[in-house]
Amino acid sequence: MQIDEKVRIFADTLSAESTTYGVSLSADVINLIADYYQLVEHWNARLHLVAPCNPEEFATRHVLESLFLINYLSQRATVTDVGSGAGLPLIPCFMARPDLTITLIESSQKKTVFLREALKLTRTGNLATVAAERFENVSVPESDFVTCRALDHFVDYLDRLIEWSPLRSVLLLYGGHSLGDRLRQLSLTPEAQLLPNSSGRFLFIIRRD
Repeated sequence: MQIDEKVRIFADTLSAESTTYGVSLSADVINLIADYYQLVEHWNARLHLVAPCNPEEFATRHVLESLFLINYLSQRATVTDVGSGAGLPLIPCFMARPDLTITLIESSQKKTVFLREALKLTRTGNLATVAAERFENVSVPESDFVTCRALDHFVDYLDRLIEWSPLRSVLLLYGGHSLGDRLRQLSLTPEAQLLPNSSGRFLFIIRRD
């Protein structure tokens, strides 16, 4: 499939499915996120940012599931993402919500190069910071929210991530049943929101009191 056709299918899927995820996207935002999708496609063979998938799946499983997050982010919120990789969930959220101030923490130097390129697509990239470090080596940010989409891959770090997060922040963590089990093992009682069109993927909400 030619890249232009993939981008058209991706954009059409965003437009058709966005309300299912509780978001409203203007044509300008859809075009901006489509540019981001093209950038991921260009870099993916070198950096393995995401598993190969068709444009419909990238639109729903990756981008719209990421955008589901904005239903929980207050206006002008400061948000820190841990293990940003391809920039999911925060880069699509930042494109849809330029009022946000974001920090992307990614330990892979090569992936941070990609993240900086992706942020150049946004209108407000000056409100974004990229840290090329493990989160444990980054000073605790002054953030209203801490996000992570890759926790099923490193649940052993979960207790450290929670302890590292700022007091009175809200953690918004993507994961499956195993992440929920691990949170309960840590004596936490998160709110679990089932993601649209999913039977086993959740957004877990933990308030750091």
